[in-house]
Amino acid sequence: TKKPAIMLAIKEQVLFPYQNTHFDVSSEKSLQALNKALGEDKTIFVATQRHANTINVGPKDIFRVGVVAQIKQIIKLPNNIIRVVVSVVERKEIDAYINIQPCFEVLLKDIVVPEESDRVIEATFRGLKSLLEDYKKLDPKKNFEPLQEAAYENPEKMVYALASIIFASENDKLKILSEPSLLARMEECAVKIANEIDLVGIERNLQSKVKKRVEKNQREYYLKEQQKVISEELGDNEDDIIKYREKIAALAFPKDMEERVLKEVSRLQSTPSQSPEYGVIRAYLDTVVELPWKTSSEQNFDLKSAKASLDNDHYGLEKVKERIIEYLAVNKLTNTLKAPILCFVGPPGVGKTSIVSSIAKASGRKFVSMSLGGVRDEAEIRGHRRTYIGSMCGRLLSGLRNIKVNNPVFLLDEIDKMSSDFRGDPGSALLEVLDPNQNHEFKDHYLELPFDLSKVMFVTTANSLDTIPLPLLDRMEVIELSGYTYEEKQEIAKKYLVPKQIENNGLTNDNIVFLDTAIKSLIYSHTSESGVRNLERQIGAVCRKVAVGVVSGEKEKAIIATLEKYLGPPKIAQKQKRLFDEIGVATGLAWTAVGGKTLNVEVVAIKGKGDIKLTGQLGEVMQESCYTALSLVKSRAEKYKINPEDFAKYDLHIHFPEGATKKDGPSAGITIATAIASVFCKRAVDCKVAMTGEVTLTGRVLAIGGLKEKSLAALRDGVTTLILAKENEKDIEEIPKSVQEKIKIKWVGSIDEVFEFALKK
Repeated sequence: TKKPAIMLAIKEQVLFPYQNTHFDVSSEKSLQALNKALGEDKTIFVATQRHANTINVGPKDIFRVGVVAQIKQIIKLPNNIIRVVVSVVERKEIDAYINIQPCFEVLLKDIVVPEESDRVIEATFRGLKSLLEDYKKLDPKKNFEPLQEAAYENPEKMVYALASIIFASENDKLKILSEPSLLARMEECAVKIANEIDLVGIERNLQSKVKKRVEKNQREYYLKEQQKVISEELGDNEDDIIKYREKIAALAFPKDMEERVLKEVSRLQSTPSQSPEYGVIRAYLDTVVELPWKTSSEQNFDLKSAKASLDNDHYGLEKVKERIIEYLAVNKLTNTLKAPILCFVGPPGVGKTSIVSSIAKASGRKFVSMSLGGVRDEAEIRGHRRTYIGSMCGRLLSGLRNIKVNNPVFLLDEIDKMSSDFRGDPGSALLEVLDPNQNHEFKDHYLELPFDLSKVMFVTTANSLDTIPLPLLDRMEVIELSGYTYEEKQEIAKKYLVPKQIENNGLTNDNIVFLDTAIKSLIYSHTSESGVRNLERQIGAVCRKVAVGVVSGEKEKAIIATLEKYLGPPKIAQKQKRLFDEIGVATGLAWTAVGGKTLNVEVVAIKGKGDIKLTGQLGEVMQESCYTALSLVKSRAEKYKINPEDFAKYDLHIHFPEGATKKDGPSAGITIATAIASVFCKRAVDCKVAMTGEVTLTGRVLAIGGLKEKSLAALRDGVTTLILAKENEKDIEEIPKSVQEKIKIKWVGSIDEVFEFALKK
């Protein structure tokens, strides 16, 4: 029966026979093995661990071939490290593991060496010694100390000594140790030495070339030149140059464009990689080859599925959806987008951005967006010229480079919020982008090559048209997204917002149910907006409070019928509504960026000298409307039995409440005239009547805009009669059906008709 051997596993080190060497150990298991070996015959089997970072080492973590060594000395080092000095006797292979704890004990077996011709071994040994002599001459700095005199007489000793010198890799050393054939081991060493000789020769050749280029006292220049010669010899950037040329050839540029780009490739080839210019040229070429010059995504021309997709994502907006379907149909027939750029205009929260995303989904295109809010640098659109450090292409081309197709839906968001300063006018830069007759050859300052933007479907959004430059507005087709009616909001909340917020807040329909009464209360008493953004926030606030109850275990399911418990008292005060008829107070209608609203005009007459005072932060147009209205009433004094002397006896004060809000526009003309007439005629104005329209000195009532928003505001504030200009009768489709059913609309052509409907007898 074989006697088990005590085994010790070492990390990142391979021992060879005939060596006197040392290794360090610190683990508990290794110390146990060491102590046991010292207590017996001081013989230990040493094998190499497969992975140095393995903590709990098992049989599978240790190479099977190792060496039997005699312990010569033990040296204690700091940090509980023991250095073991050994004399390696022979190599062995693990046959079986006897014990694993407290230390490894194994049965060993000899490695079977194949029979090999002595003549072949002798010839190979001579060749190996010859190569070794050549190597020692070429590299005298190499440490050949392990090669003692005896190694030159014994092939096996020489192989093991050479392996410890010339092989840096742990795997290469293990390969030599575990190889049964002596001939194969010698050949492996010979090949390695031959390779080293070649490398030393190449290195010397490079050093020779470098020395010819520089002077002896220019050390820094010498180092740079040496690095340059190495790059030339190894061809570091040759692969990159070849790849650039192949990619440019694949893009099939027109001849003049290809010549310009290849000129940059040639510049890159002749520029040292350490030069700052090298990175600039490379960044430019990367931009050129990564832009989607001819890469397009497949489009969906199935109008039925496109319409279904739009209907699933948005409630209402029938005219908008119809226009989008027309757009897609024309695109299918003509295979071109030479059509006006769509511009969605409307108050915040009505779904402008989300419907653009739905257009991309419906048409099968990729979607990319760029916010223009606060953009004031022309380089954001056209890019920076390459004369500047850190220059880059504009955000348009950057978006296409990232999306990797040349026909996405590109959203230019908040186009009305651009500005201009000394850095340029981005609005003017967009003229070329949004003009179908020009954008097929858009030139970015950085790229300096014409890029075809005609396949991109540009869509813009804005809250107001007032701040969009007229030349830019002329290139776009404006589609207005007005505010939603209460009925539309209720459907949107039930079908879209409530399910979305329930999911976003980690709830399910088993945890929360919104009753219709709660949704109505949210719309009427807790939000006042044209869109549904704030409505969605309030629904989310309710869901979060329910989520707290679910997590804390207080309430598993909440049925939301009233909102006081979750949102507090109503935020929309009823005092906004006029509850009784008054002299000198008329109700007008105003359009704002967040929808329509009712606006009272208050007029009082005070004994004085006929002066007029205006308050409420009025713009110039609105002030002129006040003077016009007063002159109009004066001209009709006899008709309405007003004493002309009253105009000279009384000062007139016209006030618009909510003085912190700026107001302007001509649409309050008939409202101001009615309030002034009410004061001088001493006839109250009907509190249930609201009006809007511009008035002239001759008493004509002119058309105004924003009918949908204004009519919705009238409905919200309890108005029963709405006075509008006869010229607006053609726009009746803008007024929602729910408003037409609940409010009487009086179409007037003159101020006399307004007084007849608004002033009490």
